[in-house]
Amino acid sequence: MEFTAPAETNLFDNAKVVGKSTPRIDGPLKTTGTAPYAYERHDVVANQAYGYILGAAIAKGRITSMDVSQALAAPGVITVVTSPDTDVPGISSMNNARLFGGSEVTHYHQAIACVVAETFEQARAAAALIRTQYDREQGRFDFPALAPDAPLAKGRGGKPDEARLGDFDSAFAAAPVTLDATYTTPDESHAMMEPHATIAAWQGDQLTLWTSNQMIAWGKKSMGEALGIDPEKIRLDSPYIGGGFGGKLFIRADVLVAALAARAAKRPVKVALQRPLIPNNTTHRHATIQRIRIGAQKDGKITALGHENWSGNLKGEDGENGTLQTPILYAGANRLTANYIATLDLPEGNAMRAPGEAPGHMALEVAMDELAEKLGMDPIELRIRNEPETVPGTPTKRFSDRNLVRCLREGAKSFGWSARKAEPGKVRDGQWLVGMGVAAGYRAAPTMKSGARIRLDGTGRVIVETDMTDIGTGSYTIIAQTAAETMGVPLDRVAVTLGDSRFPASSGSGGQWGAASATAGVYAACVAMRRMIGEKLGFNGDDAVFADGQIRAGDKVVPLADAGTMSADGEMTFGQFKRDYDVGTYAAHFAEVAVNAFTGEARIRRMLAVCDAGRILNPLSARSQVIGAMVMAAGAALMEELVVDKRFGLFINHDLAGYEVPVHADIGKQDVIFLDTLDPVISPIKAKGVGELGICGPGAAIANAIYNATGVRVREYPITLDKYFERLPQIA
Repeated sequence: MEFTAPAETNLFDNAKVVGKSTPRIDGPLKTTGTAPYAYERHDVVANQAYGYILGAAIAKGRITSMDVSQALAAPGVITVVTSPDTDVPGISSMNNARLFGGSEVTHYHQAIACVVAETFEQARAAAALIRTQYDREQGRFDFPALAPDAPLAKGRGGKPDEARLGDFDSAFAAAPVTLDATYTTPDESHAMMEPHATIAAWQGDQLTLWTSNQMIAWGKKSMGEALGIDPEKIRLDSPYIGGGFGGKLFIRADVLVAALAARAAKRPVKVALQRPLIPNNTTHRHATIQRIRIGAQKDGKITALGHENWSGNLKGEDGENGTLQTPILYAGANRLTANYIATLDLPEGNAMRAPGEAPGHMALEVAMDELAEKLGMDPIELRIRNEPETVPGTPTKRFSDRNLVRCLREGAKSFGWSARKAEPGKVRDGQWLVGMGVAAGYRAAPTMKSGARIRLDGTGRVIVETDMTDIGTGSYTIIAQTAAETMGVPLDRVAVTLGDSRFPASSGSGGQWGAASATAGVYAACVAMRRMIGEKLGFNGDDAVFADGQIRAGDKVVPLADAGTMSADGEMTFGQFKRDYDVGTYAAHFAEVAVNAFTGEARIRRMLAVCDAGRILNPLSARSQVIGAMVMAAGAALMEELVVDKRFGLFINHDLAGYEVPVHADIGKQDVIFLDTLDPVISPIKAKGVGELGICGPGAAIANAIYNATGVRVREYPITLDKYFERLPQIA
């Protein structure tokens, strides 16, 4: 089924199940510890051995020798698979970094060996006995030093990633009010609770991988390429994932090494990347340096907007493009965006929740706050005055549905913005300096082809099968809601099975496309099933009413169970009409922060997100998604930073003891408001998803609140007290 035109009305507009707050149907399994995560699936295959991965001790160079004799002689050891002796094509999601195979070392903690033993402890102990010699090479580890000479990144079609509209330089020079500021964001870790983990088993030339992966179809294809076998001989199964945030979009070392180790050991092998290996061995969010220049008239209208972004990566490809939101958020006739990439020998940077936009907002939305202060204008009013009517620079391209101004106004009212003091440092609560901050948010709302299978079991029970994944986002529930609504049955009459590559390929979970795309695919399969039932029972399935476990077609009323057992596949694709629209999600983020005048401690007292994201399929789980994103944004603003050892080329704080993330006690109160909007362009269900919108803006709102509280502006994230303590105002 192809979605080819905006949907004005459909059966979801009078929904009974979709759009209702619904407890997650997988919740009981997760809260009782019975949800089968990858490493814990002891019953899927017998005789599992344990693999333990050894990471490289250098960041760049070659392995000159590797002595595994002591490891092989250690108790319980079955085999040792080594990178120098393994002929595996170098693969990666984006930049050709090696996951395993060959002597070349391209980053610290690159997988170089795997010990397979009867127990985890035996494998770990034996791995410590491997003796490796290296020829270390000088690496490029100092991103700030390399950034000034970094070339423009490659954009679409391989062209330099620079866009100009009008005459930015002249307009900026002529503007009566200008801002020219530079902001930096650090490398960050996904820090998901569940590590990357895989159980691999071969049966002849057939490979099964029980793993933790967000994109099943992608992973199946990549593993086929890596092993040089037909992807149809590979099965990936990933029903439950304990967090991903983009770090599990692509196969990582655990998947490939487990497969190779199982082949060498001639028995199933399970591998989990140990926590200290994850930050350097897998992917992370790239650091950025962002220069923002804004010129405005005295009435606040922006006349020049420039945003230049520097980041770095292995091979100098695919960095963190912080300019992504800038062409969309605000009006302005003269514009410049540019994205530069430095070549580094640090571990691979790749997608992390709202890649580009999350750190991009942390710069742009602070710059807007600074401009508002220069103008003597309320920062909400400044944003509203620069609301574009059409996509800037493309007057014929419309917004599908945009309610950012409404988000800002309703958020201001709900948050009590009118009580904010414009002059910094004027609100005190004992020893605490208190301030409020605001930021706008934008995240694109893409869709991807997505498929599903619907089965009837003969009792009126509906079974949904798709390779869609649930990374903690509530996919099980919204898919069940979609099927229940379309087939006219109660939610408890729907069973959902996810994450198996034997099922129809879905969009997968990532890029905020999962909810809109996967539910559209389930809808397409349900429509196919309704038509099939109509053909069998003698009516038009498109015209019939499916409700309360029955089918009404004219004067005929039959139970759904009368359809018997049957199966229908469906797939939703999306027509080219979307090229005429920018389909995005919008938010207004608010924060109140208190800073202790004597200790410098910063405390977030409350946060609010007002979101415009089309139909909210399940407000309960959507709220959890946004709150989780707000927590991640708070971590990025105040504490999270992978610290680079510029001598040896590694992230030195590579475990959860040294890499700090927020906990419940770090934020007092969080609220989320969803607007009652529907986007007819996105899909038949008119839902966009909110999983990444929630992280686009809250970090800047926190930074702006700290400034409003203290009068001290910090442009270098994370905003730790050492960066502002000595400049705090004195209070009696």
